[in-house]
Amino acid sequence: METVKKGLVLEGGAMRGMFTSGVLDVFMENGVKFDGAVGVSAGATFGCNFKSRQIGRAIRYNKRFSHNWRYCSFRSLLLTGDLYGADFCYNKIPNALDIFDLAAYRDNPLEFYCVASDCNTGKPVYKKLETCDERELVWMRASASMPLASHVVKIDGYELLDGGMTDSVPLRFFEGLGYNRNVVILTQPREFRKKPASLMWLMKIALRKYPHAVDAMKKRHQIYNEETADVFAKAGSGEVFVICPEKPLGIRRTEKNPDKLQRVYDEGRRTALKILPALRDFLSS
Repeated sequence: METVKKGLVLEGGAMRGMFTSGVLDVFMENGVKFDGAVGVSAGATFGCNFKSRQIGRAIRYNKRFSHNWRYCSFRSLLLTGDLYGADFCYNKIPNALDIFDLAAYRDNPLEFYCVASDCNTGKPVYKKLETCDERELVWMRASASMPLASHVVKIDGYELLDGGMTDSVPLRFFEGLGYNRNVVILTQPREFRKKPASLMWLMKIALRKYPHAVDAMKKRHQIYNEETADVFAKAGSGEVFVICPEKPLGIRRTEKNPDKLQRVYDEGRRTALKILPALRDFLSS
């Protein structure tokens, strides 16, 4: 008899990730568990709270710091080179201002991975985050470091940027690890189709040292649309369970309005509560 491995795949999307946070909080409140999870960009930075079992943390600190220039601002971009301030987001918040529960994270047997993009090869890199210590948080930062808005992150011999550049919906990666009952949370509605990247001329200048990264950005929309088509095809045959908004979330990637963040989070909660019975059937079948 085949061993069932339950996987959770979390798309990014910057502040569209508040939708995912709402879904995950409902999961925690209702005891929905998985054997592993993989997050891309915001899917990793917000999804890690699922492993640390911190209900409400993602929406709480995003609302609290949405207008703090050190969290996300063009001032931060000008002064530090990162739109989302690296020290503030990955040091001060988790270690002092809204504590990330490292002990709970480490004690939870769920395997947690993030995806980053190797600027030198234009390929995705997958990193298992076992402790979420200071070094592993650098990998998480790399996963969420948007091109044109972040420094290239250097760690473990890699030069990395946002995982969404190369593998926005890493279902096939998880299937390759043996996860055979997968739930995919998307932050765009079913009918969404990604268009070619805008500002490619600027990408070519900013990433001139990394021609393979430029090529990845040129093809990003094609890969994304192929991945989501695969996800929904597998959902249609019962292999995968997909959770996504019914309509566009109407939120900017760098949204600062706390009310809009709350609205998108609440939409995630409503969606999760609506599909919860069907999800339980899928996970137990």
